[in-house]
Amino acid sequence: MIDHGHDLASVRDATERLLTAAAKLDNASAAEPSRLPGWTRGHVLAHLARNADALVNVLEGRPMYVSGDARDADIERDAPRPLDVQVADLRESAARFQAAGAAPADWSRTVELRNGVTDSASRVPFRRWVEVELHHVDLGIGYELEDLPAEFREREIDFLTERFSGHPDVAPTRLTDGTRAWRTGREADAPEITVTGPSAELLGWLAGRRDGSALSVAGGALPQLPPL
Repeated sequence: MIDHGHDLASVRDATERLLTAAAKLDNASAAEPSRLPGWTRGHVLAHLARNADALVNVLEGRPMYVSGDARDADIERDAPRPLDVQVADLRESAARFQAAGAAPADWSRTVELRNGVTDSASRVPFRRWVEVELHHVDLGIGYELEDLPAEFREREIDFLTERFSGHPDVAPTRLTDGTRAWRTGREADAPEITVTGPSAELLGWLAGRRDGSALSVAGGALPQLPPL
């Protein structure tokens, strides 16, 4: 069962880790490429700030973004800002998200995200936690998938295997880190492929952050996953 209060606290802790790390950059390093194709570190920081505001919109019953084009334009506009402005914006937008999360609300209600995707309001804090943790890794400043909290890694693997479950283009697959196991891909009586490795490597592959070459695969080739 989702505990939105626990997840809000986890978002706060993850954001503080990110802010502490980002504050050690300078304007030149913020303008350098991130690990995301076509984005500088400034783009990542700008996206994180605007995503916090977008999720406030979701919690308060407004459209997440005015449009996809407006979302992209806001990131492009904000990406070149000086580092101190980026960090202050990220901190202030994070505080707005925490305030929206602290407001009395029906957390069982259904909310709408981008592209018509709907979810329980109670899952929104976890979605924000995902943004903060994975984009911290994307900055390429020393925070790696192995540094992510173990609880987060396990829950994000849960989320992503569920997302690809039933997908016609993904072979029936069993994933295991030696302790837990997950199934994903097309419906089948039994998995065709078994993928084994540390949780950080499994998560990296599922989230498109690693190519899966460090994983062991039995029963066929490593499945090609659709883009997130």
